[in-house]
Amino acid sequence: MSGSKLYVGNLNYATTEDELRELFSQHGTVQEVNIIPNKGFGFVQMSTPEEAEAAKNALNSQNFGGRTIRVDEAQPPKKKPRQDFRSY
Repeated sequence: MSGSKLYVGNLNYATTEDELRELFSQHGTVQEVNIIPNKGFGFVQMSTPEEAEAAKNALNSQNFGGRTIRVDEAQPPKKKPRQDFRSY
């Protein structure tokens, strides 16, 4: 794993950042947690790529908050195509 930021998907909407921090801290030092409101996913920044890999391996497909979470290395956001609003 090249980075230390993880994508965490299929979260229960009631999951808090503190709960997610506590879960991931069992596998290393958590630097930042960011849950996207009402979307069911978030991001966890670990201290090192090795800690991120350990957390991913331990937590991917595990039950958390009544749902099977998906943990993977975070990818940079995709660029949206530019919309051209000129009239023809």
